[in-house]
Amino acid sequence: MKLSPGLAAIAASIAVSGVAAVAEWGQCGGIGYTGSTTCDSPWVCTYQNDFLSLRDTLPVLSPDSTSKDSQCLPGTATTTTKSSTTTTKSSTTTTKSSTTTTKSSTTTTKSSTTTTTTSATPSATTKKFKLFGVNESCAEFGNTNIPGVLGTDYTWPATSSIDYFVGLGFNAFRVAFLMDRLSPPANGLTGSFDATYLASLQSTVSYITGKGAYAAIDPHNFMRYNGGIISDSTAFTTWWKNLATLFKGNSHVIFDLQNEPYGIDASVVASFMQAAVNGIRSVGATNLILVEGTSWTGAWTWTSSGNAAAFTGFTDPANNFAIEMHQYLDSDGSGTSDVCVSSTIGAERIADATTWLKNNNLKGFLGEIGAGSNDACIAAIKGAFTAMQAADSPWIGALWWAAGPWWGDYYQSIEPPSGAAIPRILPEALEPFLPVTGL
Repeated sequence: MKLSPGLAAIAASIAVSGVAAVAEWGQCGGIGYTGSTTCDSPWVCTYQNDFLSLRDTLPVLSPDSTSKDSQCLPGTATTTTKSSTTTTKSSTTTTKSSTTTTKSSTTTTKSSTTTTTTSATPSATTKKFKLFGVNESCAEFGNTNIPGVLGTDYTWPATSSIDYFVGLGFNAFRVAFLMDRLSPPANGLTGSFDATYLASLQSTVSYITGKGAYAAIDPHNFMRYNGGIISDSTAFTTWWKNLATLFKGNSHVIFDLQNEPYGIDASVVASFMQAAVNGIRSVGATNLILVEGTSWTGAWTWTSSGNAAAFTGFTDPANNFAIEMHQYLDSDGSGTSDVCVSSTIGAERIADATTWLKNNNLKGFLGEIGAGSNDACIAAIKGAFTAMQAADSPWIGALWWAAGPWWGDYYQSIEPPSGAAIPRILPEALEPFLPVTGL
């Protein structure tokens, strides 16, 4: 997501200590954050929520405007303070505290009833998804601490979470991780992998695929590495050739080439993706590959960002790839508010991308989608999925953002057993679009 509420500085510019300014959408403050608190003009450091620093278990710092979990946004900087108790919902879990509703100008009240909208429920004749599941987000946490400490800065998905979703019929998991941990900067992208971190990634993937599900391995780096934009296409390709060699024997492993590049020309991103695809095929891997575009690979900006032009004519020697896009339904498409633009915004935001995919005879995959647990958002999610399951749809599947053991009460958390999105999103917006068919 443009700014994953469970991610730290990597969410836009990878805030590094000593950097003078942070780019738009970058983190500029937070619990445990040590990077720059100055934003590039005209952006301002704005308090967002309690999830940018990834761990809600860390001590609460003194309440000042730059020690909170903040990001560089358009507008006026906020100086809202919070007490040590403002990260929790009320005991009824129906209304967020008025002091913590910083994502919109009004307090958001969740309905105390579960009103299900049925108008967008798929019929028995619609095309089912091949892949449908969740993002497992946690091994990329603590990205300002490299290599970081397992259990303190980051963790790996719980096997109980995987069991839960497989048991419900979902079959796809996107496993986020950091290139900087797998490939320590001292070794570079072409050097050897860190054995311990690699073993944990392999263990997670093996557990998922051992259940008969699919694991998309996701370098969640926004096309950044060691504090800078990845500019060496050959090194990037070599990195993927080395990684693909380790996983090519498992047909249930999917290669997601890079999470949400941004601030890079679409043609450059497309050229990196093309080189990586060619490199992966050169080592004999035939696995499904997911390629992403610039501008956070947004579906709603696919044509305006230059991605449509840049990826027209994209090829794969094995003809086994899909264009991965992401889509959130709040006003700025960042996934930081549980207020959706409208009950129809889901289908509307993917419409142009769907047309482009069809016109170019390409497959699409919605690698991230998220919204609030309210009637409007649920209708919007269902509208998007219904459109994606049309008989002539080019979409092969979708993943909810996000599951993971450290999400706390984040409104999009679907981590069992008590993630905030489980009571309504799961039964009303996701399960109606099962079963899946597999690849």
